[in-house]
Amino acid sequence: MPRSQKNDNFIDKTFTVLADIILKILPTSKEEKQAFYYYRDGMSAQSEGEYAEALEYYYEALLLEEDPYDRSYILYNIGLIYASNGEHVKALEYYHQSLELNSQLSQALNNIAVIYHYQGIKAANQQKNDISKSMFEKAAQYWTQAISLAPNNYIEAQNWLKTTGRINKIE
Repeated sequence: MPRSQKNDNFIDKTFTVLADIILKILPTSKEEKQAFYYYRDGMSAQSEGEYAEALEYYYEALLLEEDPYDRSYILYNIGLIYASNGEHVKALEYYHQSLELNSQLSQALNNIAVIYHYQGIKAANQQKNDISKSMFEKAAQYWTQAISLAPNNYIEAQNWLKTTGRINKIE
């Protein structure tokens, strides 16, 4: 049974019905429709914490989806899963791939910054000051880009940039 038929939540069911109606009337190819179904099922599995299942759906969607913008969100969601599982190197790879297709994806820039910031803290705690400084600089670079795309978002990052004296890089 497809995941879309398992939704117990009223909002999820409503979204699924509306998405199905829209897909039926939009002039899209069979592959594009199938890619969307895989993507939707991946999001559903991901929201339930079923990461292995979500990855399977996302990889299937990638095989079918041709639109770069849509592919960028699939890649971004794969990155989210790897980051959630602590696989930061893989997460970074997928976030960067998503940005290659959609440079306006501020969420990916933010998540890259979060990983570098985490690595900077980790290095600082291990007294690896050069590595820590490098990671914090990378975090600042990516947060600066994210904030320039979405100035009303990432308030904590903006505060960090201010308190560490890096704010002048975004003004």
